[in-house]
Amino acid sequence: MVNSTPRNCRVGVDIGGTFTDIALDLDGELHSTKVLTDYTAPERAILKGVQAVADAAKIALCDINILIHGTTLATNALIERRGAKTAFVTTHGFRDVLEMRTENRFEQYDLNITLPPALIARADRFVVRERMNAQGKVLLDLDAESVRVVVDAIATGGYESVAIGFIHAYANGSHEVAVRDAILQHLPNVSVSISSEVSPQMREFERFNTVCANAYVKPAIKSYLDRLVVSLRDIGVGCPVYMIHSGGGIVSVESAAEFPVRLVESGPAGGAIFAADIARHHNLDRVLSFDMGGTTAKICLIENQVPKTAKTFEVARTYRFRKGSGMPISIPVVEMVEIGAGGGSIAGVDGMRQIRVGPHSAASEPGPACYQRGGTGPTVTDADLILGKLDPDHFAGGAIPLSVDASRQAMTDVIGSVIALDPQASAFGVCEMVDENMANAGRVHTVENGKNISDFTMITFGGAGPLHAARLCEKMGILTFLVPAGAGVGSAIGFLRAPFGYESVRSAVFNLTAFNHGEANRLLNAMKAEALGFVEGGMDAGAPIVERTLFMRYAGQGWDIPVPLLEETFDAASTGSIHARFTQAYEQFFGRAIDGLDVEIVSLSVKVSSPLPAVTPVAAVDEAGQAQPQTTRPLFEARQGVYVDAGIFERATLKPGEVVPGPAIIVERETSTVVTTSFKATVQRDGCLLVTRH
Repeated sequence: MVNSTPRNCRVGVDIGGTFTDIALDLDGELHSTKVLTDYTAPERAILKGVQAVADAAKIALCDINILIHGTTLATNALIERRGAKTAFVTTHGFRDVLEMRTENRFEQYDLNITLPPALIARADRFVVRERMNAQGKVLLDLDAESVRVVVDAIATGGYESVAIGFIHAYANGSHEVAVRDAILQHLPNVSVSISSEVSPQMREFERFNTVCANAYVKPAIKSYLDRLVVSLRDIGVGCPVYMIHSGGGIVSVESAAEFPVRLVESGPAGGAIFAADIARHHNLDRVLSFDMGGTTAKICLIENQVPKTAKTFEVARTYRFRKGSGMPISIPVVEMVEIGAGGGSIAGVDGMRQIRVGPHSAASEPGPACYQRGGTGPTVTDADLILGKLDPDHFAGGAIPLSVDASRQAMTDVIGSVIALDPQASAFGVCEMVDENMANAGRVHTVENGKNISDFTMITFGGAGPLHAARLCEKMGILTFLVPAGAGVGSAIGFLRAPFGYESVRSAVFNLTAFNHGEANRLLNAMKAEALGFVEGGMDAGAPIVERTLFMRYAGQGWDIPVPLLEETFDAASTGSIHARFTQAYEQFFGRAIDGLDVEIVSLSVKVSSPLPAVTPVAAVDEAGQAQPQTTRPLFEARQGVYVDAGIFERATLKPGEVVPGPAIIVERETSTVVTTSFKATVQRDGCLLVTRH
């Protein structure tokens, strides 16, 4: 019988490349499910999943109070070039900035280097005569005739969307606004994005590319979000719908539709928030978040219980791990390493007769070979199945029966027949390769940030994360990892833990030698008002948290570092304290400061967010004896190179304090935790599995 009594009910929805994850929190009681992603109409998987968790919770759909959504649809549209027919309008003389990029060679000695093609082809780029200087002063007035010619060309070309990016528009966007008004006056149904609103930051290539990306995906994302809201309402979900953005905050669906480029990393951001929340409960200050789903794996550093953030990142890299080989996006983002190494990543043999995995994925259509949905390439999921990590009869709670024979055949056809390996050896090679790729990415990411990876605790989630975490920890020298309750749908749960929030980032150069603190205060106030405008209405009672950051450098340098701004406003005495904090931050990044050089601010950030709820730390648990397995099954032990008898434990039956020694597999509906012989798992008071090395 459905209980219609009003209760606090929140739903998180994460669309991934393979699965759509749904998590429902009903007064602290969690219900979750996984549904294969529907590429034709992604909202169908959401409707199916929301109905399933509502039924499990025995509530009516109208009892849902809020739905928070994150998606990789914008990312996939950029990677697969499936966006709207888009025109780009820029300053005369700068038509080819998208093609020229920064002229850096990310692979210096590769004679056949492949650069990502410009998102907007040259034939679709148009120029107008106008010019601003770096201080925002008009050097050349906007030429009305050149604007008219461009508007006519856009009308004739049948473009759905237009991106506008002018030189130094971050300092003064009035010319961009004027051209947008001219286009909309004649073509009111065309979608228009301007760089001074989408990404008001210096460096024209990154800014131009960001506004082009926003315009490219905007019509499709807006159409999808409109369909989603209507479809939810049609089945009885009439609650507000919010979106998680790449910086880890929640904004309205209307704001998300206007600036969809901010959704590019929304799903992974939810995972980092989930890990940070677990870190707060367990009082962990050094955490490596490891999220492995069906299509990709994501690694994020979380220090002092806050995910590491950045103001730029790349998508669609043509060279794995190579900075500069992708499409730069200048927006605030939770900084992470993303690897094409999910459960659906396809394995093969290269010209050197070596096994390679990813970045291409079987996704949900057709899926891994073992899904029996038409996939023929061997994937990581196929390898996990052959090695005993997965139960073919209970995958996804039994919703997707797996075929071991299909996995073996795929391994033989693509790998074994080429390098003379049996299916088991091929599967071992696939798993070792994907684990080494992920371990290498984790090592590189921590070294780049000046950290020692062995000092960190891993928090792992995602459908495939707990399957591979123990082997990754063995490779990286990590002694402890945590598997939270609900790990299989971690990102969706993270959406429910996220604050309402928005970050405004703008470029403006202020030299500390002649610091104009009045102008800097005017800019800070405008940025705070902008950020508050995006989150008002969703913010709960209580004062919002406002965080201010300066991005600074020595005059003449090409890049900058973040420096927290502790004051709410600048005054005449601010110069000395800001200079001292910059010097301290510079020494932390590079070892020593440089004497005798001017220091300048190049960008400012204002982040407004709702306060996080207070947490009660999880008390340590005393070991209460060894749990007894329900059964056993063969599990391939990588360090020994043989199959061993692993105990099978139902996670739902384990009690706080019970210990599960390896080799073991702890199973639940959305994932399984593999405990190798090097580790033992202890159930914590909050249901987390604390897995430690013997």
